[in-house]
Amino acid sequence: MPVFRTLLALLLVTISPIRPAQALHATARPAPSPGPVPPTLPPGLAPQVMRMALSAMQCAQASGIGTDARTLAVIDYSKSSLQQRLWVFDIQRDRLLYQEVVAHGQGSGDDLPTRFSNSDGTHASSLGLFLTADTYQGRNGYSLRMQGLEPGINDRAMERAIVMHGAAYVNPVAGKGMGRLGRSWGCPAVRTEVARPLIDSLKQGQFVFAYYPDPQWLRQSRYLHCAAAQRPV
Repeated sequence: MPVFRTLLALLLVTISPIRPAQALHATARPAPSPGPVPPTLPPGLAPQVMRMALSAMQCAQASGIGTDARTLAVIDYSKSSLQQRLWVFDIQRDRLLYQEVVAHGQGSGDDLPTRFSNSDGTHASSLGLFLTADTYQGRNGYSLRMQGLEPGINDRAMERAIVMHGAAYVNPVAGKGMGRLGRSWGCPAVRTEVARPLIDSLKQGQFVFAYYPDPQWLRQSRYLHCAAAQRPV
């Protein structure tokens, strides 16, 4: 699926970051797209969210972070946990690799998360841009460490053990009976059936972008306001 050539061409002329005044009135849906919808955009992925993810990735790369990245994952936490809200793209071959459901943290809410945190013990998910690290075998099986790149937003992800892993509670069939997927302790957990290949596509220096129209993050994110971006120490 040739997603990136179309989107990157549109990015500079159509991206319209949500301003603080707009963010204060944000709902659980992305802002309307300011430009044409690329015909190759995967179903369910809002154009504005995709453009923000691309912009954040490019901003990080401009400051020397993740310059060899070949994969970008986008999570839209404004969508129901029962919907496919995780997309993984091969940005070198212009292909959509995965479109999946993904769990959020217990501390973030029920079916639709509304609370996000960078603090240990909250069991809440974190927003923003992450750079992936190594994999390991832990109590949740095959797992992927993620380095949060945004100070005060997600930069405690490593110490909080916010990782991507598979989980039996990420079961859309069982979730329909509960009205939501099972929840993690803040990790973006995926179905066990796809966990290993999905994680392998994202390990070692790839990008993960987690979105929600949170006013504070939209105002403060260095990667959504690239003029202020600086390489983390």
